[in-house]
Amino acid sequence: MTFPTLDEAFRISRLTPPRNKARIALDTDTYNEIDDQFALTYAMLSPEQMTVEAIYAAPFHNARSEGPGDGMEKSYEEILRLLEFLGRSADGFAYRGSTDYLGVDRAPRDNDAVRDLIDKALASADDDPLYVVAIGAITNVASALLLAPEIIERIVIVWLGGHNLNWPHTREFNLVQDVPAAQVVLDSGAPFVIVPCYGVTSHLLTTHAELRAYIGGTSRVGDYLCQIFKDYRPDSFGASSVIWDISTIAWLINADWAPSDLTHSPLLTDQVTWSVDRSRHLARVVNFVHRDPIFRDLFTKIRSHGGA
Repeated sequence: MTFPTLDEAFRISRLTPPRNKARIALDTDTYNEIDDQFALTYAMLSPEQMTVEAIYAAPFHNARSEGPGDGMEKSYEEILRLLEFLGRSADGFAYRGSTDYLGVDRAPRDNDAVRDLIDKALASADDDPLYVVAIGAITNVASALLLAPEIIERIVIVWLGGHNLNWPHTREFNLVQDVPAAQVVLDSGAPFVIVPCYGVTSHLLTTHAELRAYIGGTSRVGDYLCQIFKDYRPDSFGASSVIWDISTIAWLINADWAPSDLTHSPLLTDQVTWSVDRSRHLARVVNFVHRDPIFRDLFTKIRSHGGA
């Protein structure tokens, strides 16, 4: 399997924040924690800045699932639940993804989400790439690249994954679940925007009291987000939680809220650390997030949505 070689000027143009409305496909392990639900809601309530063309369920395995396949299925069910709150049909829009990780054999996992991603990417106009917003293990995206390498010319990947490039390790949940998949995507040469967790999006903190004050009672989805936050963090007195995943949507809405740099694509080692190779292609890496305008925009859109 060989990926096309992109001209570096073309890659840089793809890595420039979108000037027009972005077309996105959202790949999400929606039931993993509570932040994916906020990100999905944020994307769906931002029609002036983006068109969500599909949502894909990604695998995950933690205390909230019995294995990656169960995690994917629970994520799919959570997607359907959120779409109902938002008044959007799931038919031809939400797809089940991989039931397993790519693994060391790097065998692509063929599924409905991967096939839809390939079809949508190949149908994209030369001047209108599909933004693949990945906020879980990047198995589905890596599988699509392995099955149809030519899609790197038609997509831009925006991934919440790993930690700051200066962090001593990058054993972040999304990345560490499927290290080979992350290596495939990083090495493919596809235009890639990395949104790190610790040291960058770890600034996106909120509390149950803040959520209750600003989006509680405003809509079904607002009430649901308040409730899952409370259930996830019952010890809410003086406590906050990070809503990491909204950073990817925020970058697409206003890149000034998530400043970034072009740098040589980091090399992901088998020891799950970042390494440097100055001969590698360029990637864009977010280095900070401005917390207040992001949450203000999210809260405003939820309040304006009302009851669906």
